[in-house]
Amino acid sequence: MSNERIAAQAADGETRDRLTPEAIGALRANGDFALAVPAEHGGPDASAETILRRLIDIGRADPSAAWVTGVTVTSKTLAKRMSGETVRKELFADPDAIFCGSGRPGCGTGTRDGDTVVVTGAWPNVSGCEDATWTGVLLTIDGVPHFAHIRRADLRIDRTWQVSGMRATGSHTVVADAVGVPDGQVFPFRPFAVNDLLLFGLCVLGPVIGGAFGALDTVRAMFGSGRKPFMTAYASMGESPGARHWLAEATHLIERAERTAFEVATAADGPEVAQSGLPRLHMAEATAARDCRAAVELLLDLHGASGFGTANPLQRFWRDVAVGSRHSHLNPYLAVENLGKALV
Repeated sequence: MSNERIAAQAADGETRDRLTPEAIGALRANGDFALAVPAEHGGPDASAETILRRLIDIGRADPSAAWVTGVTVTSKTLAKRMSGETVRKELFADPDAIFCGSGRPGCGTGTRDGDTVVVTGAWPNVSGCEDATWTGVLLTIDGVPHFAHIRRADLRIDRTWQVSGMRATGSHTVVADAVGVPDGQVFPFRPFAVNDLLLFGLCVLGPVIGGAFGALDTVRAMFGSGRKPFMTAYASMGESPGARHWLAEATHLIERAERTAFEVATAADGPEVAQSGLPRLHMAEATAARDCRAAVELLLDLHGASGFGTANPLQRFWRDVAVGSRHSHLNPYLAVENLGKALV
């Protein structure tokens, strides 16, 4: 039922460039924002497999809603890794709070002033920032990378997110104008474990796979609607061998992407993966994203030009998959480059 509520809000979320309160309420009620919260702080501390499964499910209704959920998972995972127990108690006081953040280097600096770090900077593309409670950002203090947890209410938002897809993620720029942050909320940055990097990739891949399934649902509904291929003698789409072939190929690509993602999730949930294992797994994530893009193109062919009508959800799934699958975690040419380097 929660997914039906989320799907019903998707078009309004696009118009607002932000998830609707109703969509956020559905995600919160389902416990989706708490997926990465440790058990000792009231969360399930869910596995990568559980997180991926839920992100795909949400993405089938609205990829933007899944994306904001995935960003919250990533940000809360960073909060677990980059903070002490006292700070974690404060950060996770509300397990269902939305978190946002940016690990982009070179965007902010901090200056120590007694027990406070004065933070100045601007971090672009911060998904879900308008509805978040906490923001985690990468910054430098005396040239050394640090990670700071800042209350989102202390930051200004510049509404810079003007993108054709994933519009409801509201991935605007967050700005710190000499914001004082307690020293206890700022920590030296530590390199990520490979398993965490795999999870972060799954948090953007899950919504993409879900969006591809959403496009598939839309086209399969068309097959059952009695519509026939225009300018043919077929009485229905299903009578066309070509249409059946296209549908089968698109379904195969999406299901292959899903299987690949769960194989990566199994690795992320297992023993610590060696750095040498990352290129192959990164390549797997990037390939799954490309499979989703290819599948949606086939589904657009099947639906025809009417799929681009502004009231048709197919064009939204298409735009969301096209944008989301090009996140840096899913970069295909760098995945090939890094795997090739590892092989030789």
